[in-house]
Amino acid sequence: MKRNTVLITGASRGIGRAAAAAFAENGYDLVLNCLHSASELELFSNDLKKRFPIRTLCCYGDIGDADFVRAMFHQTADFCGGIDILINNAGISHIGLLSDMTYEEWEAILHTNLTSVFLCCKYAIPYMVSQKSGKIINISSDWGLYGASCETAYSATKGGVNAFTKALAKELAPSNIQVNAIAYGVIDTDMNAGLTAEEQERLKEEIPAGYFAKPTEAARFLYQLAQAPNYLTGQVISFDGGWI
Repeated sequence: MKRNTVLITGASRGIGRAAAAAFAENGYDLVLNCLHSASELELFSNDLKKRFPIRTLCCYGDIGDADFVRAMFHQTADFCGGIDILINNAGISHIGLLSDMTYEEWEAILHTNLTSVFLCCKYAIPYMVSQKSGKIINISSDWGLYGASCETAYSATKGGVNAFTKALAKELAPSNIQVNAIAYGVIDTDMNAGLTAEEQERLKEEIPAGYFAKPTEAARFLYQLAQAPNYLTGQVISFDGGWI
């Protein structure tokens, strides 16, 4: 009997890593991707296999590169036939004035944050359609809903992810495939590590919940969304402690 399999991009740290642990704890086989932390992800993968009766496949490469993503899905087909859940988590940020941003920096953030979502969905969908089931969860941000000064490019990519989510959900609903996004607020990950202690305290004061969510808390919600009824699709759900 085929076991359920989830593919998580950007799985070596932060929300992706916590999500991998949450799905492993619940018996899912894992396909894990990262670009820069291969040895770290390998150790993490081996640890999960020791703790839980699961299988894992680690794929190292640029998730915005079409050739790599095509090869990753070929590996995945050999590993498990096809994935049941796709979590598009990989992402990078860029802080600074748009007028100071280079074309190369703009292309890099589009490549990683938006093109990767297109590519992974493109190659995940055929198997899901053949099975008449599947769930796609795109990791977004409050900035994709409201925009952020000095994060115009990041906001634009996450806004693109949100529109992509809503449109693809309508396209795939007849095939019983659900597509949703989570617009995270401030999560205690490396992406926010550049804030000074004073900046962190000021930011916490703006959040009604009064704290930054831990990656494990963010991952628990992500797992719960993956188990949601099939009628829930095309939604961008904020997870931000009431911040915005």
